[in-house]
Amino acid sequence: QGQPVESGGGLVQDGGSLRLSCRCPRIISSVFNQCDWGWYRQAPGLLRELVASISSEGNVKYADSVKDRFTMSRDYARKTVTLQMNSLKPEDTAVYYCQRHLGSQVDWGQGTQVTVSS
Repeated sequence: QGQPVESGGGLVQDGGSLRLSCRCPRIISSVFNQCDWGWYRQAPGLLRELVASISSEGNVKYADSVKDRFTMSRDYARKTVTLQMNSLKPEDTAVYYCQRHLGSQVDWGQGTQVTVSS
């Protein structure tokens, strides 16, 4: 199935926006549709935390800290999971990771850095 690959991180000012993408080019569509997905982040010195998740049934959940600012979605045709991040704050600065969960198998991307300057 291949490892998820994140992109879209970068440097943005306080209040700005970024769109992260997680692609799985080698995954077949039927498997993509069965996966649960999550976006996690890890700031220096802190534990990795769940930011948003979407189940195979399409149920989306958000951490309280990003609710009403971040939106997670799936694109079946492109086999891509995205995280639209608006109204970014300096405390959103972290490495963001995509997680794919299928049955007992969990796969992580390599991460993409998001830095929000004040």
